[in-house]
Amino acid sequence: MSLNSTPAPAGSTTPLWSDPLREAAFGQWLASLATAHGLHTGSLRIASADASFRRYLRIDSMAGSHIIMDAPPDKEDCRPFVKVAQLMHEAGLLVPKVLAWDEPKGFMLLSDLGTQTMMQAIDPAQPQANLGLYLQAVDALVDWQTASQPDVLPLYDQALLNRELALFPEWYLSRHRSLTLDATQQGTLDAAFTTIMTQNLAWSRVYVHRDFMPRNLMVAGDRLGVLDFQDAVYGPITYDVASLMRDAFLSWDEDFCLDITVRYWERARQAGLPVGDDFGEFYRGVEWMGLQRHLKVAGIFARLTLRDGKPQYLADTPRFLGYIRATCSRYRELKPLLRLLDQVEGVAAAGGYAFGRV
Repeated sequence: MSLNSTPAPAGSTTPLWSDPLREAAFGQWLASLATAHGLHTGSLRIASADASFRRYLRIDSMAGSHIIMDAPPDKEDCRPFVKVAQLMHEAGLLVPKVLAWDEPKGFMLLSDLGTQTMMQAIDPAQPQANLGLYLQAVDALVDWQTASQPDVLPLYDQALLNRELALFPEWYLSRHRSLTLDATQQGTLDAAFTTIMTQNLAWSRVYVHRDFMPRNLMVAGDRLGVLDFQDAVYGPITYDVASLMRDAFLSWDEDFCLDITVRYWERARQAGLPVGDDFGEFYRGVEWMGLQRHLKVAGIFARLTLRDGKPQYLADTPRFLGYIRATCSRYRELKPLLRLLDQVEGVAAAGGYAFGRV
């Protein structure tokens, strides 16, 4: 499941196949596992839709339910999923177990972490009612980061940051908004991107999930299960807590964001993680990292609409623009970027922006 994994639509429970050959291969693979794993093949149903080419099915067995990943090998590489699942398991996190894997065909049988995401369990109207869930998320994040080692995961370096930021002008500005920046505007954007990358790359590196947020965390007793980790990298320690508290699909007021972030910072310091001794400086780092992420995701959501025919994601774009403006309005170095965004969006300059809420 991924950044944009969503429950299957109501009434759409039977898996459909656009490729008869792949359907036949899947049937053969499933039949070969049925006896060994006690699978009830007639119970196969859709578990979730996905923004990528992966999809997830659920199937019952004599020992409960399992998840099946259907990932066409010409479009998806499952090896990072298997590698990171093992790393997370070794770090003490609750992740799906790989029970069977046909690598050439892209079929995988996994243990099932349940049907309730943290997002579904959250009460958005009462922030403090969700404190326990967020502290479980903090515990999982600190355990993951504490296990970090260099040269194990791909490096989240300047080249990758630059590619991600480039999604915003290409897909959001140019293709979605049909805008062509003039030389001055392009210079403003380039200067802002350079500053953002410099700030973010100054932080120490740890293991980074990259989509550590309530949609990808599963309620499973006294700890949360973790999904959508196949894109993990070795990068700035500020990234995952920014993902958690500046969510793609859920906004909190700053008081609650500060509360959880300082609790994370305190726990991380106790664990010996390189978060620094000044919380104010760390929080600034989280904001700058979140800014990079929000610019990237605005581009991704535009791409999902225009290239992949999935327009539902653009509905959350105002949330990202709200996050971006809130951060840009705080820091002098980002005021030119804020003015550029106001020009792009046709927004009159305002005295300030509410944090998060849009």
